[in-house]
Amino acid sequence: MTATSRPDAELPVIPMPRDARCPLAPPAEFARWRELPGMRLARWRDQPTWICSRYEDIREALVDPRLSADTIPDSLKVAASDNMPVIFPRIDDPEHNRLRRMMTREFTFRRAAAMRPQIQEFVDGLLDEMVRTGPPRDIVRDFALPVPSLVISLLLGVPYEDHEFFQQSSAAGLDSRSSDEQKATSIGALFEYMFDLVARKEREPGDDLMSRLIVDHVATGNLSRETAAMNALILLQAGHETSASMISLGTLALLQHPAAMAGLRDTEDPAATAALVEELMRYLSVVHSLVERVALQDCTIGGQSIKAGDVVLMNLPAGNWDPVFVGDPARLDPERNSRGHLGFGFGVHQCIGANLARVEMQVALVSLVRRLPGLRLAVPFEELRFQNEKGLFGIEELPVTWWS
Repeated sequence: MTATSRPDAELPVIPMPRDARCPLAPPAEFARWRELPGMRLARWRDQPTWICSRYEDIREALVDPRLSADTIPDSLKVAASDNMPVIFPRIDDPEHNRLRRMMTREFTFRRAAAMRPQIQEFVDGLLDEMVRTGPPRDIVRDFALPVPSLVISLLLGVPYEDHEFFQQSSAAGLDSRSSDEQKATSIGALFEYMFDLVARKEREPGDDLMSRLIVDHVATGNLSRETAAMNALILLQAGHETSASMISLGTLALLQHPAAMAGLRDTEDPAATAALVEELMRYLSVVHSLVERVALQDCTIGGQSIKAGDVVLMNLPAGNWDPVFVGDPARLDPERNSRGHLGFGFGVHQCIGANLARVEMQVALVSLVRRLPGLRLAVPFEELRFQNEKGLFGIEELPVTWWS
């Protein structure tokens, strides 16, 4: 059976609903999908799609040259002037590597570590305000969104006062309920903003990634203005959405696991903090339906016959909860070695901002549990509203209180 030969009415729909009793866990169906031979066919983005759910299959698929990252529909591609901007995560090598190398030095382990004091300053300022005004406060609005927004704005050279615009436009572009027209409108608005910023940085370059792209690559003819703007847009969007979801849901996970929260609060060992963040990345897997590939030729992936043109979606939550990868995956274990998780993807397209995201989460979560004693939910757990419709799993609000 091919991806187009099965009646649509029989297909499960991605994203799948989660159990309201344990919404941080992937849908229970994913465990059954791992056990079935081949892959599960589902409906995703209104088309039949193969769902790759086993840890080893996902890793193999993400390095298989027969599967291409160039999956963006023409309806969502933005035409600017006479030059179509190139989105580096959505193309294959060697062009992917050429464009990625223009930005990698901004996201090295050393660069992320050097930003730690500035990130700590942002975090402390937000917590100071929360302490000053007192509980209850919403972790999403007052902390989780501002932290990565401030950091990525600083890195790119984007004025932070525009953060509400790019947060709203980014959210609409990632929402699976948005039509292609709505997504294109949101992406187009973000692109116009970034393209205008390119022009401003050409006139007045600063000490930021956007300015260095322009001076080092646009000015030399190695990069078009359109592609510089588009890839800055991608970094801006990914740089705050994913980290904001991880900080919010990471906080909730810690509230549900008091021993883990106490251990994070009391430890002076950076390695222990880093290990817990890796385990939270595995446990939460917020990127639940964004990493897809398209088959360039007929092939077999994970024991499944795939036809040229078929789309394969990497089911990262299922892979991160695969018992082949870790034992007892439903248990949040701060002492577990979760390195090798799929939270940042895998292979040459692995998240370019992984090092920076790790530092953001480490600083944010440690500071949060230390500054707010007695941190706890301000509403019953059952009243929390989760976002399962976007390509990123998240939470609408996280009202908390503490001993003030």
